[in-house]
Amino acid sequence: MDKKTKIYVVLFVLLIVGYLYLESTKKQPINWFPSYAAKHKIPYGTYVLSKELNNLFPATEIKTIKIPPYIYLEDTTKVGTYFFVDETLNFGDAEFFRLMKFVDKGNDVFISTHGMNIDTLNFETERLVSKNLDEKVFFKLINKAFKGKEYSFDRPFENQVFTKIDTINTTVLGITGYVNENEERTEEGINFVKFNFGKGNFYLHTFPEVFTNYTILNDPNQQHAANILSYLREDIPILWDEYYKTGKSRITSPIKYLLSSKYLKWAYYMVLIGVLFFIIFEGKRKQRSIPIITPLKNQTLAFTRTIANMYFEKQEHKNIAEHKINYLLEFIRTKLHIPTTTIDATFYEYVASRSGNSIEEVEKLFKFCDEIHLRNEITDEELIKLNKMIEKFKKTIQYGK
Repeated sequence: MDKKTKIYVVLFVLLIVGYLYLESTKKQPINWFPSYAAKHKIPYGTYVLSKELNNLFPATEIKTIKIPPYIYLEDTTKVGTYFFVDETLNFGDAEFFRLMKFVDKGNDVFISTHGMNIDTLNFETERLVSKNLDEKVFFKLINKAFKGKEYSFDRPFENQVFTKIDTINTTVLGITGYVNENEERTEEGINFVKFNFGKGNFYLHTFPEVFTNYTILNDPNQQHAANILSYLREDIPILWDEYYKTGKSRITSPIKYLLSSKYLKWAYYMVLIGVLFFIIFEGKRKQRSIPIITPLKNQTLAFTRTIANMYFEKQEHKNIAEHKINYLLEFIRTKLHIPTTTIDATFYEYVASRSGNSIEEVEKLFKFCDEIHLRNEITDEELIKLNKMIEKFKKTIQYGK
């Protein structure tokens, strides 16, 4: 390796190291993915709430459920408040029927989501849309114990309200809507209800963002989350669902696991770069050169020319003519499929019909061949004449007259 190459290698290494340093130290953008997973500390994770539940309910057992409700509730002796919070929830019919049986026995189910199949309970929802961009959203709990305090939210989200409820068994607990710059309400709807079912209750809520890290860590909105959670019973366990989560772990391959961590990802890239350098330098140093093997030449034509020149130089025209006549007969046997044991009028007719030559031309060619057979020697002119007649005969077969 010469000096110039070494300089290029050093510059390349410094460039790679500098790039890795900048990538590892640059400020990462905020991840607004709606995870709702208890392990995530991103804005829309529920890490803070999962840690604070023990403080909010010191006398209540908190259980984390990582399997589907359908499987967990196979044991009909389970009791508690099943707590669901996620972007959307899609229970199967059999699973939701099992939740209904769970509530009917005196347990509660709390569901906070933007979208859920709740036709079974005769509930319908739709999106509440503001008329002007400068309007603010508000949330309010109806219970007088909360003194009509209203809360807001400064992030874009899908504001769902109930358009159809079972008025006989349902209690409205909270509302949402929009106010304009004059503090006048322009839109309003129900977003939090309590539905009595058997001996228990369904709590249906359409603003899951209230339980995320972003809301709970922003004063005074964490009080709104606490007010909603105050409806949960303290005499039975809280069953925190960790199965129905948009951001739950789904590691499907080792590569995906490596790339999910910033430090593991850059360690993986460094290994790849190291392997690349090894291939470039070590492979070039130890690889043996592959010799170029020249393929063997076809010497048949050269050999034929040598033999022909030898005959021609020795003036053995008769031998050359005999060979050409023999090759002509072989040609007729293989190409025209005509036997050459007897050369007569019938032979001439067969050859003429299959070669495209006239009978006179065929007869003239083979009469001349007979003359050569009878002579001991022939001249140059006679050899050339024979050759021309044979070539003309063959060309007629290949290309026609």
